[in-house]
Amino acid sequence: MTDAPFAIPLWADLLAIGIGALQGALFAAQFRDRRLDLLGVAIIGIATGFGGGLIRDVLLADVPVALTSNGYLLVATAAALVGMLLERVLRRITMTITVLDALTIGLFGAIGTTKALAMGLPEVPAVFVGVLSAVGGSILRDMLLNLPIALMHVGSLYAVAAVAGSATIVALLAFGVLPIVAAAVGVAVTFGVRVLAVLFSWSLPEQRAIDRLPRVRRRRRD
Repeated sequence: MTDAPFAIPLWADLLAIGIGALQGALFAAQFRDRRLDLLGVAIIGIATGFGGGLIRDVLLADVPVALTSNGYLLVATAAALVGMLLERVLRRITMTITVLDALTIGLFGAIGTTKALAMGLPEVPAVFVGVLSAVGGSILRDMLLNLPIALMHVGSLYAVAAVAGSATIVALLAFGVLPIVAAAVGVAVTFGVRVLAVLFSWSLPEQRAIDRLPRVRRRRRD
């Protein structure tokens, strides 16, 4: 491990966890048929807020930041409660969850990438850590709700948006751009790709089933 050239601001970590928890609670609260109680919605919100950071810190063999201070859990819980209370109001804004989701991906991707670089990882592994940090919360959210993981489905572009943002950060830092500026641009790129993908239905080519080769009928011998 090398000395970190910069540190992740506390407010950035708290902001990412708070928005992630808010988005997770909003997402879970819309599933009326699942009959989730308030505790269930809160747990899903908190797990969404913590998921990306936990995966990031495990990959970096570091103590999970969320467990190093009382503030992280308090912020995540408060944000999840706000998401539950405002769900009826915010669900009328059709893009609310998508916008918060995109912002969460961007923030966690930027934090994961910059932290990996600060701990001395090369550029490509740093991007890898950033991407997993970005999508970790949404994966955990979908697993807890027993839903198909959105990351793996056509039209999400979760990973593509995260890769674009993380790679942008690495490239800008290589050219000497200030870390805070590089991180902000990376968040904007991730946010833009994700939102535009939803608005314009962008997607990667869909995996098609491979048709089986026709069987060659053997001629019956007389």
